[in-house]
Amino acid sequence: MSFDLGPALLFCPADRPDRYAKALDRADAVILDLEDAVAPDARVAAREALRASELDPARVIVRVNEFGTEDWALDLAALAGTAYRLIMVPKADARLLDAIPAGFEVIPLCESAAGVVAAPALARSAVALMWGAEDLVASLGGTSSRFPDGTYRDVARAARAQVLLAAGAAGIPAIDTVHLQIDDLEGLRAEAEDAVASGFAATACIHPSHVAVIREAYRPSVDQVAWAQRVLDAAAREQGVFRFEGGMVDGPVLRHAESVLRRSS
Repeated sequence: MSFDLGPALLFCPADRPDRYAKALDRADAVILDLEDAVAPDARVAAREALRASELDPARVIVRVNEFGTEDWALDLAALAGTAYRLIMVPKADARLLDAIPAGFEVIPLCESAAGVVAAPALARSAVALMWGAEDLVASLGGTSSRFPDGTYRDVARAARAQVLLAAGAAGIPAIDTVHLQIDDLEGLRAEAEDAVASGFAATACIHPSHVAVIREAYRPSVDQVAWAQRVLDAAAREQGVFRFEGGMVDGPVLRHAESVLRRSS
């Protein structure tokens, strides 16, 4: 399975099967969450709900529990009886390299110091990489990933960049983490716009209202598409570096333009 699930990935608690279809209908893909969104005493029911569900497996990611736990083994046993084969592994680190279950494809969630450091190695066995801010800071003994104005602290920004670079070096997509302030749509918009401009392939979210904001951020504007088409048309008539609309155009600029057109289709 290649990872091409669209820009807006919506988390849904796995113990709420009444929400499965609605979440999938609203987003590009759904992340059915057996980990943080489900209380420990509700995980048996959540696994039973997963086994009974009939969603399109090509648009479903299942976030299982942390590798090495009893819940990890129980989650995989439950999934073995379903068509779902794309799993997100929380708090991933180098231990996962020797433990990827046969028959499954993996999105490591790098949300600890060990996970971020291991991101380049994890990327070589993954279909995508994602990072997480709050668990990362907690793993360092910190208390907040953000400043009071809502912007990320340097350690979170560094981890975000490292996971993006590791994914890029391995030739796989990177997924940006969730924006936890549900009503802060402008903050979400700014982060999603930065994500796509930086090279992320998707952004995860925790509320249906975030989906439209993320999609809009990832969709190029009419002006961006028009510029991309003009510069590529001009390049077909030029050789090497050339001047275009007051700026210099070379290979990287043309690749930027190609990326804009891909996202517009």
